[in-house]
Amino acid sequence: MPTNGRHAVGAGALLAILRDGQPRTRGELARLTGLSRSTVSQRLDALIGSHWVVEDEGAISSGGRPASMFTFNGGARVVLAADLGATRARLAVLDVGLNVLAEQVADLPVDLGPEPVLGAVAASLRDLLATAGRDPAQVCGVGIGLPGPVEHRTGRPVNPPIMPGWDGFPVPERLRELLAERLAEWPGDGSGERPGDRLVEGSGDRLGELPGAPVLVDNDVNVMALGEHWAARPAVDHLIYIKIGTGIGCGIISGGRLHRGARGAAGDVGHIRVPASGAPCRCGNTGCLEAVAGGASMAAALRAAGADARGSKDVVALMRAGDPLATRLVRQAGREVGAVMAAIVNFFNPSVIVLGGDVAEAGEQLLAGVRETIYSRSLPLATQHLGIRTGELGDRAGVVGAAVMVVEHVLDPATIDEATGERPAYVTAR
Repeated sequence: MPTNGRHAVGAGALLAILRDGQPRTRGELARLTGLSRSTVSQRLDALIGSHWVVEDEGAISSGGRPASMFTFNGGARVVLAADLGATRARLAVLDVGLNVLAEQVADLPVDLGPEPVLGAVAASLRDLLATAGRDPAQVCGVGIGLPGPVEHRTGRPVNPPIMPGWDGFPVPERLRELLAERLAEWPGDGSGERPGDRLVEGSGDRLGELPGAPVLVDNDVNVMALGEHWAARPAVDHLIYIKIGTGIGCGIISGGRLHRGARGAAGDVGHIRVPASGAPCRCGNTGCLEAVAGGASMAAALRAAGADARGSKDVVALMRAGDPLATRLVRQAGREVGAVMAAIVNFFNPSVIVLGGDVAEAGEQLLAGVRETIYSRSLPLATQHLGIRTGELGDRAGVVGAAVMVVEHVLDPATIDEATGERPAYVTAR
């Protein structure tokens, strides 16, 4: 904390600087932080010993011996990530530079319940870790997005409408146990130690030791918003991410940070009431946006008309095939979503609205409806430079965002200082 114009700088602060990928010398780091070169060297030694920083081999000499340069080691650790939807799951292994090393998409209905779903997630993540050629000891954390309200502090779902049996379930604790069981089957290294044991007890970067390797859980739309913000930054500080799939949800980035609200319920726009609609919603109310514009409601309307539509992807496929009813439904869904978003644009004034989810694959038919209503119902000042587009990451937004959630936690300067044992030094603020 700043004290009389001074602020603390530890190993974590050095790592935060180097995370932009630009190699720097000890002298540059000393100038940027206000630390002495000897203190910078000490901090760098701790970060190198933890494999977070490596010496860059691309230093160019202008005569004589080139100065050593140091850079962030994005491949030092890996994150296990899972994005669970109503009917499918995307799972991945990413390095801390957020490069996808291995991934899988599987049919996995969330209404099967927490035990079978988390068991399948643990088994798939174990297989993907092997596919990526990484060892359990390199796992620095696990991130998972769930299709329902989540109390982020505990990682427990709270009255999720499409997740029977999940209310209050200890997802982080149970997933850790299941991963430990699966990774106990990992091929041994001759040491007599089971890798699965390293996930349950130990220290440093082992999965059972918080905060070194946490299991973090959040709402799926929140992690998608994190993913799209990572893809867009540093250009965007105020972003709204709308997922339109089986249901409808919203993730909010405000001032460059995810806004969860007091209890993690921020952004639940799918249950805002739409005027003049009495359609029943799965939450128990009537007239919700989701019941009018969600993929499930559109698929039901198509089935009633005799079409073979089981879900959101079928709606989009029929639209692309030229089905007039599917086209009208998608366009109207865009208008209904736009009407709700117009109020949010006036209230929040974002710079970008990003559309994702299965229905967003409809492209311009959906975007046209959303834009039409937002631009006609929002204040001109709020829409003057507003961008409305589909996501850059597509289906990967969830797993990338789940990894972002973990990486930002693990590489938080205070966490790094604690892990390296380097006490921050106070320097004069510049």
